[in-house]
Amino acid sequence: MPAELIEERPSADAPPPVRPRRTRVRELPEVRWAALATAAFLPAFPLDLAGAPAWLWGPLYAVCYAAGGWEPGLAGLRALKERALDVDLLMVVAALGAAAIGQFLDGALLIVIFAVSGALEAFATRRTADSVRGLLDLAPDTAARITPGGAEERVDVSALRVGDTVLVRPGERLPADGTVREGMSDVQQAGITGEPLPVDKGPGDEVFAGTLNGTGALRVTVDRDASASVIARIVAMVEEASERKAPGQLFIERIEQRYAIGVVAATLALFAVPLAFGADITETLLRAMTFMIVASPCAVVLATMPPLLSAIATCGRHGVLVKSAAAMERLGAVTRVALDKTGTLTEESARVRGIRALPDSGLTEDEALALAAAAERPSEHPLARAVVAAARERGLRLEPAADFTSAPGRGVRAVVTDHTVQVGSPTALLDGAPPDCPGARVRTDIGDGPIRTAVAEVEDSGATAVAVLVDGRPVAVLAIAAPLRAGAAEAVASLGRLTGTPPVLLTGDNKHAAARLGEEVGITDVRAGLLPQDKVATVRGWEDAGERVLMVGDGVNDAPALAAAHAGVAMGRAGSALTLETADAVVVRDELAAVPAVVTLSRRARRLVAQNLVIACVCIGALVVWDLFGHLPLPLGVAGHEGSTVLVGLNGLRLLRTSAWPGAARARRPAVGG
Repeated sequence: MPAELIEERPSADAPPPVRPRRTRVRELPEVRWAALATAAFLPAFPLDLAGAPAWLWGPLYAVCYAAGGWEPGLAGLRALKERALDVDLLMVVAALGAAAIGQFLDGALLIVIFAVSGALEAFATRRTADSVRGLLDLAPDTAARITPGGAEERVDVSALRVGDTVLVRPGERLPADGTVREGMSDVQQAGITGEPLPVDKGPGDEVFAGTLNGTGALRVTVDRDASASVIARIVAMVEEASERKAPGQLFIERIEQRYAIGVVAATLALFAVPLAFGADITETLLRAMTFMIVASPCAVVLATMPPLLSAIATCGRHGVLVKSAAAMERLGAVTRVALDKTGTLTEESARVRGIRALPDSGLTEDEALALAAAAERPSEHPLARAVVAAARERGLRLEPAADFTSAPGRGVRAVVTDHTVQVGSPTALLDGAPPDCPGARVRTDIGDGPIRTAVAEVEDSGATAVAVLVDGRPVAVLAIAAPLRAGAAEAVASLGRLTGTPPVLLTGDNKHAAARLGEEVGITDVRAGLLPQDKVATVRGWEDAGERVLMVGDGVNDAPALAAAHAGVAMGRAGSALTLETADAVVVRDELAAVPAVVTLSRRARRLVAQNLVIACVCIGALVVWDLFGHLPLPLGVAGHEGSTVLVGLNGLRLLRTSAWPGAARARRPAVGG
């Protein structure tokens, strides 16, 4: 084996670790202008209500109008050039109209509401773009390409071509999708396939750009250009899905356009028609401005926002971050739920689930585990950490290990209490080691027997089998798996009841492990071995059939599916940066029971939105009719308009109560019978 293939020291010119690129809040002009408008409005508001002189609050209102209104006003004027009229321009005109007749507070409040919402939208858009760009940084910028003469040269990843051979040292990320040509190693590819544990890779195995190489060195033949790698396709799919507008969003945009045109036309008519018949200009202007105020959709805006924002705040108190009001609304409309496996239904870290000491080994379970943990203790492999953790949980004493060696794809070998202990892959250890691999000094040839039966039983259960040999003789098999997350079965059942459709499991893990997990949590529709594009295709198939899909996941491989789904929820503790940015909600505490709770709360918020819209439309309609067919005094019009706004706002704030969180009442109810 070439010397460079067993070198475990990272190259001196290896690319430095990449730091994620984040846009700071103050870097966005929309945020700065909204902050200035709000800062001017807050002191002006109490001064105005207290009857202070106009020279105290007037300049503050002027700053508020200018800071918050110039950008939407300019955008509205540009839209007018293209024969389009949006509600933002209508709100600016309404605010200026209110100021023209002395209602400075109403106009300033409108300005602040729309400036803050625009800033939030700009910030969310920029952060998503940052995450998409940061995903590309998973793959290194340079690669060690092997020339035809056998020399090594450092080149940009973009210069790699199909057929090139690259050298990937231990601890480096793979620069391209390809096939292993020489070497053996364990590769952590959970971000691409969702597999919880590193996967052994050897000649002929496929590897992906951006995945992390383990303890061995690999020579990889490049199969795809950088632009066609799996990681690049994930980026493209997230961007494509993020740009697709939901039908509801398009419908709202059409309604906004028609509403804005209707209000402007009606206001102009109320001003121009009476003047044509000789009406007094002051009275006519006052009536038109009253119409503009009472017809402005402040109550409609607050009809939607308080219930959704209250639901967001309640979710936050219970460890769930919902990113926007639109996201909260989408969560309540889902009709089908798709769940990832690793890190979602199961814990992220692996654990020893069982120990099978062979009958003729002469060792107890604890003795076999203690020997395995002593041999594994110097290793950094995730399976090794799981074995050592299990021994410590049982309080076992670990003897010192000598002559430790580790072979990628095989496992470890060490001398413990004068016994040679091997722990690793059953396939490699039980079939005998090639003579040129570390640990080959102990050979085994056992044929069929209890060890193979135990390995088969462990693998059929969905766990990873790890063989333990002492002096070349099999003594035990360890079953290692990621444990089921607490409350997973109950959460799956709750989601099925909420949507009326059984949840589906979408995972890149193997079929045995996925099927076993499905049985444990009550999922019958299990789809395993899926790459990111397969998950996206599945989600889009449901969406095209009229379903509204909720995708729940945690890894980079789940991000495209979360973006393509109607709504997405990410598990926060182990979730990748892109997944956390793409999802509509993040479960910070990784409590799976929070997912059905959020869906339930979202549905309550949607019902309150419907109630508020009815209240707002009735009030606006009554005031408009009064102004059109009677004589609506301006103070009464403002009072009615603001009163309806306050009413719908208070109605929406009901979801701030502690009892609003699903299950809160049951948690407080005392148990019957002590």
